[in-house]
Amino acid sequence: MSWGTELWDQFDNLEKHTQWGIDILEKYIKFVKERTEIELSYAKQLRNLSKKYQPKKNSKEEEEYKYTACKAFLSTLNEMNDYAGQHEVISENMTSQITVDLTRYVQELKQERKSNFHDGRKAQQHIETCWKQLESSKRRFERDCKEADRAQQYFEKMDADINVTKADVEKARQQAQIRQQMAEDSKADYSLILQRFNQEQWEYYHTHIPNIFQKIQEMEERRIVRIGESMKTYAEVDRQVIPIIGKCLDGIVKAAESIDQKNDSQLVVEAYKSGFEPPGDIEFEDYTQPMKRTVSDNSLSSSKEGKPELRFGGKSKGKLWPFIKKNKLMSLLTSPHQPPPPPPASASPSAVPNGPQSPKQPKEPLSHRFNEFMTSKPKIHCFRSLKRGLSLKLGVTPEDFSNFPPEQRRKKLQQKVDDLNREIQKETDQRDAITKMKDVYLKNPQMGDPASLDQKLTEVTQNIEKLRLEAQKFEAWLAEVEGRLPARSEQARRQSGLYDGQTHQTVTNCAQDRESSPDGSYTEEQSQESEHKALAPDFDDEFDDEEPLPAIGTCKALYTFEGQNEGTISVVEGETLSVIEEDKGDGWTRIRRNEDEEGYVPTSYVEVYLDKNAKGAKTYI
Repeated sequence: MSWGTELWDQFDNLEKHTQWGIDILEKYIKFVKERTEIELSYAKQLRNLSKKYQPKKNSKEEEEYKYTACKAFLSTLNEMNDYAGQHEVISENMTSQITVDLTRYVQELKQERKSNFHDGRKAQQHIETCWKQLESSKRRFERDCKEADRAQQYFEKMDADINVTKADVEKARQQAQIRQQMAEDSKADYSLILQRFNQEQWEYYHTHIPNIFQKIQEMEERRIVRIGESMKTYAEVDRQVIPIIGKCLDGIVKAAESIDQKNDSQLVVEAYKSGFEPPGDIEFEDYTQPMKRTVSDNSLSSSKEGKPELRFGGKSKGKLWPFIKKNKLMSLLTSPHQPPPPPPASASPSAVPNGPQSPKQPKEPLSHRFNEFMTSKPKIHCFRSLKRGLSLKLGVTPEDFSNFPPEQRRKKLQQKVDDLNREIQKETDQRDAITKMKDVYLKNPQMGDPASLDQKLTEVTQNIEKLRLEAQKFEAWLAEVEGRLPARSEQARRQSGLYDGQTHQTVTNCAQDRESSPDGSYTEEQSQESEHKALAPDFDDEFDDEEPLPAIGTCKALYTFEGQNEGTISVVEGETLSVIEEDKGDGWTRIRRNEDEEGYVPTSYVEVYLDKNAKGAKTYI
């Protein structure tokens, strides 16, 4: 089967077909290019996804990756990064092995096709020229024959006419011979050109055209083979990365299998263990004994029946509380204790006029509220806990981490000491490097001026000294904490010594066991003497000018509420007020009106809009 013999007369169709074959090859190249772009885009998106979920350096999120589940997730992210790299390899290999190679081959193929069809057109033009020469000699031979025939007839006519002179007859005879000779010459030329044309035509159809078409056929077959090889390469490029992708997936599976729930549980214990012991048994309080309660409603510093005067640290200023402003103490003591009323069935203020909103109850004496406040152990058990709680609410972390439980405080201090030691080591290495450089300058003055390093060496030395002093300070706190952590038996014994409301050591003695401050922070064990020394200077001066509680949002009254109990505030339906303390679970929300009027309203009576960015919002632990 040969195109030269089978398709000898299909020159134009072969030209169209070979052009179509080149178009198909270029289409395949375009397909591979788009595939490489998709692979690159996919790899980029995978890398961005992996980077997006990577833990940020020096952030709290980085601390979470000590758990095995988080470590497995981090390994998955790293494997996905490698997975993305394999798709980049696919794109690179397809570009180099298919796209670039085929693009160069297409240029060569176009050039070869152009050359072959140029030869074909040249052969066509030659045979057409031969045909034209044959036609021209044929017409000339025909014309000469006709003219020779006319000349012969004219001679015969002249020869038969008796009136014509002999000279005219001779002239006609010569002209007839000339025409006859010209016809013979034209016949010879025509015969020669005809033979030559037949030879050219035979060579054209049996030699030139078959050879040219055979080259075109081979060219087209090479194109077909090449595109098939490219498709195999296309699949092979994918196949080459499958083992590496499999290893990436195996790494993800291995990371998942490395998750240890027991280890993570132990890490949770180590992260949040406070070092305290559970509270001991609560002693029985015998209410059959006469209770010693303060009777005076006007003064909290006076006592009855010879009860010692309440003083803190030997200092009395006639205040209601040595570290809380009067309005805050009154708000704390007079906050509603009864459950909040349910919202009215109708939004109209007349639907439930004052009925379920604020049930009237007989007011207790203020001293009773004060005693209840002081003897409620979970509220306040020592001044230090309240100080720490307020510092947490203000967003202040003490330098010695005293707002943390003992075990957590020890870990924070240990971490701080380790960080300082690393900084000291870093500065020491820098000092040693500067010292060596200075020695080099001293030995080789042409390399630099030794005096130029004195200032830098002095700065580094001062930094080292500051860091060492800082480390000694934290090491002292760490030693104090490690020496103070009690054994379980001692702690359990302390836990059993609960507060006795009939003794006179309630205010002047700080609790020895674990208690919660109003915001959820913890207190530490401290002796009675140290408490007496720390109370007066720490709190009287620190909280005299305390700012009012900041607003953490706003609220809109859904119903009218007439607060008639101590600690409540009246609101009108549709009124907008500031929220300074959200619902703690008791059903009441603390609000403020015009910066000077504060109180509680039922949470169900208002719609609260908290400002998450407000200072003081969500500051309790």
